[in-house]
Amino acid sequence: MNMLRKTMGAVAVGAALLAPVMSTTVFAATAASEQQATANLVKQLSGVKSFTANFEQTTKATQAGKAVQKKGLTAQHMNQTFKGTMKVERPGKFYWETTTPAKQTIVTAGRTVWIYDPDLQQAVRQSLDEQVANTPALLLSGNTQQIQKAYRITQPDAGKTYYTLYPKQKDGAFQSLTISFGAKNAPTLMILQDSLGQTTTVRFNNVNVNAAIPASTFNFVPPKGTDIIDQ
Repeated sequence: MNMLRKTMGAVAVGAALLAPVMSTTVFAATAASEQQATANLVKQLSGVKSFTANFEQTTKATQAGKAVQKKGLTAQHMNQTFKGTMKVERPGKFYWETTTPAKQTIVTAGRTVWIYDPDLQQAVRQSLDEQVANTPALLLSGNTQQIQKAYRITQPDAGKTYYTLYPKQKDGAFQSLTISFGAKNAPTLMILQDSLGQTTTVRFNNVNVNAAIPASTFNFVPPKGTDIIDQ
């Protein structure tokens, strides 16, 4: 659950499966300029007003990450697979519910992020303004101007629809984020590298682009008896 908080600020995607493809392709491919990569990603996102999907999230340690673990920083989420559903409506609305192995819900309607753990009867409330610069939620549910402000955008292969983004703020939850798009401009994969040498991969399936989503989906009301923590 800690990783989910890092990943989204309150969310977001086998890196082992994608990495070989990217590593062999990038050397032979022509990378887009940063300006062109930014324009391409903005165009890619502009056609997606909303989408829903199921997700599977796993986290593995690189060699550097394993060295960190030997120093006693082994994470409980390591090598576990988290499954659930997500719903996004741009700009600013995001719903992420993990159902396996433990339940957790992350919701924002644009200003406040709620992270709800029903097993703990606890809800963390955070200002979205404090999260936009270092969370993948911005990429999925934010507006394109915020994305350009928060990230340096690259496109390793100008002919393929995957991008690697680097947060401009160095104290964020991750060091790089790679996102790949499939049919109808829908995201199919996200890969995050963090400062502890860990790779988190989130795969999306059963994606439905530009579907109507009830407004109530993004309005979180803590159940009675919930302990609310402001951060």
